[in-house]
Amino acid sequence: MFGSLGIQEMLLIFGVILIVFGPRRIPEIGRTLGKALAEFRKATDDLKGTIEREVRLEELQKIGPAVMAPLEAVSRTEPEVLPPPEKVEVTAIPPSDSTPA
Repeated sequence: MFGSLGIQEMLLIFGVILIVFGPRRIPEIGRTLGKALAEFRKATDDLKGTIEREVRLEELQKIGPAVMAPLEAVSRTEPEVLPPPEKVEVTAIPPSDSTPA
């Protein structure tokens, strides 16, 4: 949790803080640090969201012309009606008298 700090180092740091600030001001300092960290986290999340939104917008602008080109090629007029195909009469071929041997 605290990286490479051991129990002895943490106790030394807490002891120095207790001596310097006193027991009455430690909760106030803790609240202030908590609020500052929360505000910092909120600001970094906001900055991260803004950067991600800008990157997505640039990607869409790059993709946009490629997507719009096929759509512009589609005709918006009514399709051309083709005439019906001509009827072709099919007649059966009469059997021949000679059969292969």
